[in-house]
Amino acid sequence: MIQIFHPANDTGRGISAHLDGEADTEAIGAALTPALLGGLVIYLRGDLGAGKTTLVRGALRALGHAGKVKSPTYTLIEPYVFSRLDLYHFDFYRFAVPEEFLEAGLDEYFAGNGACLVEWPDKAVPYLAPPDVELRLGVADTGRRFEASALTEAGRKCLSRLNSELSRPRL
Repeated sequence: MIQIFHPANDTGRGISAHLDGEADTEAIGAALTPALLGGLVIYLRGDLGAGKTTLVRGALRALGHAGKVKSPTYTLIEPYVFSRLDLYHFDFYRFAVPEEFLEAGLDEYFAGNGACLVEWPDKAVPYLAPPDVELRLGVADTGRRFEASALTEAGRKCLSRLNSELSRPRL
């Protein structure tokens, strides 16, 4: 079960939650989908195995993708163009230098109308578009810790929608 925590001085800029397992991580991703809009840039932060790709899988399943969802560690990008929203899943873990982002021609994806979810964004700075939202996943006691921060007005709208989805009663 997802346990949501809101800071006392929250102004719609953050969400924290405890996730019991993989199903909760996928559920957070699924809850994110109504909040995704074209042009959003979302950084996914967390160590190896923290659940970043699992969260993306949950979002893709909620959008109707029935196929396999894998981390784009070797391909750099997995484009998903099949629903109301073009979703681009990036993983820059293997970059040796940030210039590889430009050499691969990936900057054009960030100028379009797709939602970009980026694992290991620091490996492409300073060339990578700044985030609207940062999602952080990490191991915590008996599960995972999830934290979301909005960094732009579009990000605040996204997290407001995510919060609404997470607050809905589940059957």
